[in-house]
Amino acid sequence: NLVQRLCGITTISNKYSQLAKPYNIKILDTRKTTPGLRLFEKYAVSIGGAFNHRLNLSEGILIKDNHIASTDIKKLIKLAIKRKKNKKITVEIDRLNQLKKIIGLKFDRVLFDNMKPKILKKCIKLSKKLYETEASGGITLKNVKKIANTGVKRISIGSLTHSFNSLDLKLEI
Repeated sequence: NLVQRLCGITTISNKYSQLAKPYNIKILDTRKTTPGLRLFEKYAVSIGGAFNHRLNLSEGILIKDNHIASTDIKKLIKLAIKRKKNKKITVEIDRLNQLKKIIGLKFDRVLFDNMKPKILKKCIKLSKKLYETEASGGITLKNVKKIANTGVKRISIGSLTHSFNSLDLKLEI
């Protein structure tokens, strides 16, 4: 069962990676993995040609929507900059006006969450010279090319490790 599961993860990772290849985009997993199987599942993603976003929370600073909802986004970013200690800072946004508020602050990456391609393209145009760009949320095999065509450089997909079909393997003699 474990081998079937990991082969399913590798297969779907490879499908996404092949679709993104012409755009020179990295397909990444997320931390949404099965308890106790994280290392196996992340390895399966990499075998499929995709990349690992991060193994755990300590590998970077991610300012997410629930953080932003609790206080001022600029304050959060400035605090993260003071405490970053050689870690990359990623800021998740889901609206163009959020991006406009933070343009020019010295962080590393913008994660555009659940944005329609038309809005995403505008955001990429505003931010691509300042930050690494990443899209996430609602990415499927049907829309990954459309997302890739916006100019984003990274696409993270949680379903690589939580919503895939295991490969049907049989060991019969």
